[in-house]
Amino acid sequence: MNWYLKVVRDNYANFSGRASRVEYWMFVLINVVILTVLMIVEDVAGLTSEPANEFSRSTGYLSSIYSLIVFIPNWAVIVRRLHDVGKSGWVLLLGLTCIGVIPLFIWSIASGNDGDN
Repeated sequence: MNWYLKVVRDNYANFSGRASRVEYWMFVLINVVILTVLMIVEDVAGLTSEPANEFSRSTGYLSSIYSLIVFIPNWAVIVRRLHDVGKSGWVLLLGLTCIGVIPLFIWSIASGNDGDN
């Protein structure tokens, strides 16, 4: 939990510096757990909107608010993780393409480089 609080509280919008693999993946893990719990609570309590069609999922209010709150820290920790493997934060824009997600995932599991950003 300390890794999660370090990202959200101490480095909320810090796009400079480095994030280790442990810091990044612990943030991702705790973030997924919190979102899963929020979605379960929303479904049980009926705090969801109606889906647009039969192929879409109903949107929960709590998970949507939570996602907006951690949007900036999420991007910041990804950029700092990219800095740790020697890449620019702008490389994150590769994630906008389908094929660009693959190198981003590989870099997120790679060990960090020694030295400055």
